[in-house]
Amino acid sequence: MKRMLILAAVIAMITGFSVQADADLQFIGKGWSRYGLYNLIYDTDLNITWYDYSVDPDTWQSQDDWTDVLSVRFGINTYTNWRLPITTVGGPYVFGYDGSTTGGYNITNSEMAHLFYAELGNKGYYATDGTSPQPGWGLSNTGDFRNLEPDLYWSGTVYAEDTFKAWGFDFSFGYQGTGDRDGRFRAVAVHPGLLILPEPAPVILFIIGGTLLAAFRKLPARRR
Repeated sequence: MKRMLILAAVIAMITGFSVQADADLQFIGKGWSRYGLYNLIYDTDLNITWYDYSVDPDTWQSQDDWTDVLSVRFGINTYTNWRLPITTVGGPYVFGYDGSTTGGYNITNSEMAHLFYAELGNKGYYATDGTSPQPGWGLSNTGDFRNLEPDLYWSGTVYAEDTFKAWGFDFSFGYQGTGDRDGRFRAVAVHPGLLILPEPAPVILFIIGGTLLAAFRKLPARRR
């Protein structure tokens, strides 16, 4: 059994997977783009994959255009159809602390706010009762993200009450609000669903497995 577990671990390293039991965020490997090699992180709760690359601040339209042409290679597959994270709210901006409003703090009704609060377990500048600053506020936990900045990021959702604005999220204070679309915010991209890394060809797995098993058989048996 011990040898089989070692073999499974080696194959997992070869294929680039990292499994985290009972975790909503799972590192699935690294993806190549024109910007370099960056982590791919799957959110099992929202069924989206994050590409851990943050674009320097720019206008909403520029960041939206960036996702339209983003191409990420993962294994032998190339993934397009990236987008900015969305904000699943409707109606006017309403400020609040308790997480029940469209704007403010402790909100999880957008993909970025959900990541900040629900997945990474960070705290906003304001507590749910309105006291501030609450101890431990800010982007203190980034998980497998290595390029997520404590800064303003654009959402892909235009503000319906004023289409010259769009929703955004501040990863420094944990604040959700709107901003003029000609303002300059950062951007991070998400892809619907789980990106699949094809398994190595059967013949390759057979060779790897056979070689490893042969090596393990040479190990001295554990004394009883």
